[in-house]
Amino acid sequence: MVAHVGVISTSSFFLSVSRHRQTSSSKTRPFALAAMSNDPIREWILSEGKANKITRISSVGGGCINLASRYDTDAGLFFVKTNRSIGPSMFEGEALGLSAMYDTRSIRVPRPFKFGALPTGGSYIIMEFIEFGASRSNQSALGRKLAEMHKAGKSGKGFGFDVDNTIGSTPQINTWTSDWIEFYAKHRLGYQLKLARDQYGDSTIYERGQRLVKNMGPLFENAVIEPCLLHGDLWSGNVSSDKNGEPVILDPACYYGHNEAEFGMSWCAGFGGAFYNAYFEVMPKQPGFESRRDLYMLYHYLNHYNLFGSGYRSSAMSIIDDYLRMLKA
Repeated sequence: MVAHVGVISTSSFFLSVSRHRQTSSSKTRPFALAAMSNDPIREWILSEGKANKITRISSVGGGCINLASRYDTDAGLFFVKTNRSIGPSMFEGEALGLSAMYDTRSIRVPRPFKFGALPTGGSYIIMEFIEFGASRSNQSALGRKLAEMHKAGKSGKGFGFDVDNTIGSTPQINTWTSDWIEFYAKHRLGYQLKLARDQYGDSTIYERGQRLVKNMGPLFENAVIEPCLLHGDLWSGNVSSDKNGEPVILDPACYYGHNEAEFGMSWCAGFGGAFYNAYFEVMPKQPGFESRRDLYMLYHYLNHYNLFGSGYRSSAMSIIDDYLRMLKA
């Protein structure tokens, strides 16, 4: 989860990724792994990146999982993330997610250019460097543009994504599923509950959580649920604005899901009335919205419990118990 800044003028070499998964017979594969070299980042910037020289490399702070750097060149600025212990699959998920969001032509996201393996182990991703403005994103503009992305980004495959990715550093399973309740039960809540049981031996939260999963169907009555492209990890650290004041979102954990699931991190996103009013003008509120809000927060509380420890357990357990009482389960 890294904030990055800057602007780049290198649209001529943006790699289109209109597809997420191609067959092995394809002659071209967008975001194919970079050929191994001693410095594949420098090699790409000085070739496909159209730069003749790199004038400066500087560290960009803000990340707790990856290292982030800014590359200054005579062709513009590049933002590079590296991870010395995780392979390219993590950055493949990020690259495909960023590209899918970019292709909606709705809200601004950094354009991904390349990902690959590092010769000493680990992986990297090269993307557009967006210079942030002095203030946070306008809430109305953010709500409207996010809704436009949800409206434009549809899937004919159901709920999921073409690759698994990560939420923080936790694996996020995105197996295509035709039914949203089944997808959310198995690949979101169920996965996190099993992780808590396996990691902490927490059979209490697992068993109560499973009771909720098996009885949560009534919460979705009368709701029309379509698979919308979601950022997937939308909290305040992943939202900013560019120099023109336009909202920018970054560091996604994309998949196609119920649009309301996008608000699951609202407990640390700072969404206000202006945000929701603008959002619902484009994507009308569905019946039962309020009764599902905590259900979508639960996924992220469970993930924080699994990532950061017991400080988040009580919040997750409180949500589970409240729903069990509400549903008389």
